Amino acid sequence: MASANVIELTAANWEKEVVQSDKPVLVDFWAVWCGPCRMLAPTIDKIADQFAGKVKVGKLNTDENQEIAVKYGISAIPQLLLFKGKGSDQPIDRQIGNQPMENIIKMLNRALES
Repeated sequence: MASANVIELTAANWEKEVVQSDKPVLVDFWAVWCGPCRMLAPTIDKIADQFAGKVKVGKLNTDENQEIAVKYGISAIPQLLLFKGKGSDQPIDRQIGNQPMENIIKMLNRALES
C-alpha cells in the first residue's frame, strides 16, 4: 500500500478498526488478481490522504478474508463500503466497480455532513 493513511483490514482487526471506529470507515474490498482493483488503488491512496483525520480508509483482501466478504455480500470487486463506525457493523453506503474520485468524495462528504 502506497499511502501511510491506508490500513490493511483483516478478520482479526475488523471489529476494532471498522465497527468500533470513532469516525466513518471507507473499506475497499479487493484482490491481488483483480485488474480494476489495482487501477482503483491510487485513487484510494489519494482519498486516504485527503480525508486523513476525518475518515479512516482501509483495504480488505477478499481472498484472505472471505468470511467478511460473504457477510457483506461482496460478489463483485472492487467494491467500496462506507461504515459509520461507533458500534455499527452495517454499511451506510456502497459503490461497485472502479469509481471516479469525485463519486467517492461525494459519498464521503454526504456521510460527514449527516
